[in-house]
Amino acid sequence: MTFHKIMALVAMALLWVGSQVPAYLYGGVPPYIYGDIGGVDRWTWFILGYLFSLGAVTPFVGSVSDLFGRRYTAMGGATLIIIGSIVTATAHTMNTFIAGMCLCGAGAGLCELTAIAVTSELAPTRKRGLYVAILTFTILPFCPSVFWAQQISYYGSWRYIGLICGIISFLGLVLVALFYHPPPRHVTVGLSRKEVLRRVDFIGGFLLLGGLLLFMAAVQWGGYQYAWGSAHVVAPLVIGIVMCIAFAVYEWKFARYPMFPGSIAKEPRILLLTLFITFVSGHQFFALILFWPTQSYNEYGHDHWQVGIRNLALGFPIMAGACIILVALSFTRGRIRELMLISCIFMTAGTGAMAALNTSNVWLSYLLLIIAGLGIGGIVVPASVITAIICPDELIATVTALTLAIRVLGGAIGYSIYYNVFSEKFKANAINLVGIACFKAGIIDKATIAEIINLTAAGLVDAIREVPGVKTDAAWESIVVAGQEAYAKSYPYVYYVSIAFGGVAIIASLFLGDIKKYMDDHIAADYEESINSAEEHKAGHVTGAQVAA
Repeated sequence: MTFHKIMALVAMALLWVGSQVPAYLYGGVPPYIYGDIGGVDRWTWFILGYLFSLGAVTPFVGSVSDLFGRRYTAMGGATLIIIGSIVTATAHTMNTFIAGMCLCGAGAGLCELTAIAVTSELAPTRKRGLYVAILTFTILPFCPSVFWAQQISYYGSWRYIGLICGIISFLGLVLVALFYHPPPRHVTVGLSRKEVLRRVDFIGGFLLLGGLLLFMAAVQWGGYQYAWGSAHVVAPLVIGIVMCIAFAVYEWKFARYPMFPGSIAKEPRILLLTLFITFVSGHQFFALILFWPTQSYNEYGHDHWQVGIRNLALGFPIMAGACIILVALSFTRGRIRELMLISCIFMTAGTGAMAALNTSNVWLSYLLLIIAGLGIGGIVVPASVITAIICPDELIATVTALTLAIRVLGGAIGYSIYYNVFSEKFKANAINLVGIACFKAGIIDKATIAEIINLTAAGLVDAIREVPGVKTDAAWESIVVAGQEAYAKSYPYVYYVSIAFGGVAIIASLFLGDIKKYMDDHIAADYEESINSAEEHKAGHVTGAQVAA
């Protein structure tokens, strides 16, 4: 453990934190953002754009990272986050803000997978879980991200969030440039730049990226902005599916250097089941970090201090669950079946039980968030480490990218499904409850009632005071309470759907084996190597300089 290695690990920690904070901080204050720059009809796309770009970039950059090296991948990712943070912080329209979040998402994909891959690579195999646990623990200052974001936006401006994100990534960029100089990857030694470029699967990347983007966009549009049977949904959905199928066929039959080579799956069953569980955990992960902040805001009141406090139990359990399972992975010598089973049970029980929340039992949310967070945290990061342990060392970044992409793809699809379910339920409940409250307040004009419902849906309840017809504080309060009830009756359906996905993940975890032989083999190899080195030194077969090296 040298000074340069310590600083390289610190750089990876900054990249890791920098890859997380844009979504966590901005995701906690959407009403402040679209209340300032507009775009209330399309604000969800700044979240989805972030996820789409993150999920689309990571599969392709994994193989590029293995070919060209982690250093330039890390520096490129940090640069993209810096540029994206500048764009978001200076945006005056929602479309510009969405573009900035897409840049942040692409950079986050590069930085997150690189940070995990490099940390795993710098660690002894038997200690990879412990090293990545320490890496994950560095997000601790931003676990109360919604709390920080609420205070920053209320007392200052939401634009300062972009400054914070940019500074973190800039520090990571500087430290990577100064201290991280890995040796060339052995797969590229002796190859010219042209020969290296020939190994990049550009055709597979185009088919996969295009297919995923079209498919995920169609899933989000369907039933929300456009009818499921409309050409706007059917065309990208069909084309996206066809491109994904074409990608699979091309990789299987035609690609000379496939993006995900067959050698990645030394344990096909464990790999596939782990990826499936990761896909499902992505549903639950984004359901919590993206739905709960808005639910705590819309259902329980808009006071910035109270909203922040309600979200304190969100980040810490996720981090704790990741660290606990990562450490347990090392100390149990790879008993992943039991670890994943426990995590899936916690995830499903905690998230599903959120359906029991209503406007009068907010205290219950803290307990449920802790349970769900421990389970989700026990999957999202440990899954990457598990797949990294069972794959060849030269493909660590590739398999890490695959795991991350699967998680984000699951999150994007899950968020789209959940938002469609929530939106349909909220429309009906808002018309009934808010509409009746308006009628009781003496508001009978349909256009005015529709405006009030739209403001309630956007969480801009203060603006309801300015609507003609809302003449007294009592009338405004009755409408706000009706809106909170409408939210309380709509959110449970999101968590009902999560139970089905979580149940399948529990079943899948039962069929996992363990990876004890990989942990033990490396321990035995390390021990044998140390014994051989000592014997050779004793026999005088090597020089002192060679032993030191």
